[in-house]
Amino acid sequence: MNNKNFNVCFDLGSSKIRAAAFNISDIKNSFYLESFCNSNFNTKNSDYLNLESEIEKITLNLEKKTNEYLDSINLMIDTPEMFSVSLSLSKNFDNVKLKKEDVQFLIQDAKQQISKNYPDYNIMHIIIKNYKINNENFDFLSTEIDCNILSIDIIFICIPKKIIGDLKKIFSKFDVSIHQIFCSSYAKSLSYRENFKLNENVAFIDMGYNKTSINYYDKNNFIFFHTLPIGGNHITKDLSKILNIDLVIAEQIKLHFDTDKKILIEHNISLDLIRKIIFARIEEILELSIKSIGLNEDLVAINEFRLIVMGEGSKILDNKFKDKISFSKKIDLLEETNLGICESALRISEGTNKKEVVIIPKKQTNVGFFEKLFHFFN
Repeated sequence: MNNKNFNVCFDLGSSKIRAAAFNISDIKNSFYLESFCNSNFNTKNSDYLNLESEIEKITLNLEKKTNEYLDSINLMIDTPEMFSVSLSLSKNFDNVKLKKEDVQFLIQDAKQQISKNYPDYNIMHIIIKNYKINNENFDFLSTEIDCNILSIDIIFICIPKKIIGDLKKIFSKFDVSIHQIFCSSYAKSLSYRENFKLNENVAFIDMGYNKTSINYYDKNNFIFFHTLPIGGNHITKDLSKILNIDLVIAEQIKLHFDTDKKILIEHNISLDLIRKIIFARIEEILELSIKSIGLNEDLVAINEFRLIVMGEGSKILDNKFKDKISFSKKIDLLEETNLGICESALRISEGTNKKEVVIIPKKQTNVGFFEKLFHFFN
């Protein structure tokens, strides 16, 4: 990708594909494409037939727009089968000055432990949650510190190898390799976090088609990632089952219940009932998201942070319907742009997150495990 004029990012969602080509010398001269495509990113029941044809179309269109041969991309993806693992390691150093290699050793040891215990998963992100030197917490480290005991708290975000392998095979059919792979909800939250005060606790709830991802920041520190196997498609299924209508009509009602009363009249359906079904499910998703962070069931602790709701599945929850949710005053709805979503991958690929270890792709492993470790030291 180094000899190209454009950096290309694909964001693969369960209902939509986004792709952007960012001009390296002039980001304003960038291109964006999207395609609606239902895909099932599942290790047991995957369906990539439509995905493959849409990727081919987008690839050809990007090559025409950029006038460049597309051979490498950055990829964003979220699936219900992604998960995070937290690990803490410590080591005695007998009061010597801390070296970069000491930190490398601990992080690499932690990575090896995760790889050994989860052999069917790839590590997407290695995020440093906290450093502790001689029982004192540090956001970043200094080589000038005399260290007796070093402890590191690390979060790993993982995804099934099978899903990544399947996607690599699809792109390889069009002679495109995957340079880096990112968790889309985490990448977006990292980018959007900059729009809020550093002393605020912020939870990003990303409601997708078949999943909801939760990314939680305590002040400016990322401390939690979780996915729920429930999303906007479950609202459609609720409408279909309760109203005894097919899924296609249920999806139309879900998307247009407040703007197209004709469809409700045609099927003799009460607008009030539609709202109750939709908002009951949305409230359930939000409550499960909050509880997954470990807050009180009575939601009292929600006063301690901002709740940012985003994603395709949340678009029916606009500001005039927020009062239908019991804790609506604490909800902020984030209106995303397609280009902004892809740009979050560009930013994370450039190493803007100083708390994240950047892993070199396998083809470059001869130069070592870490691409950049200077972020960890002042």
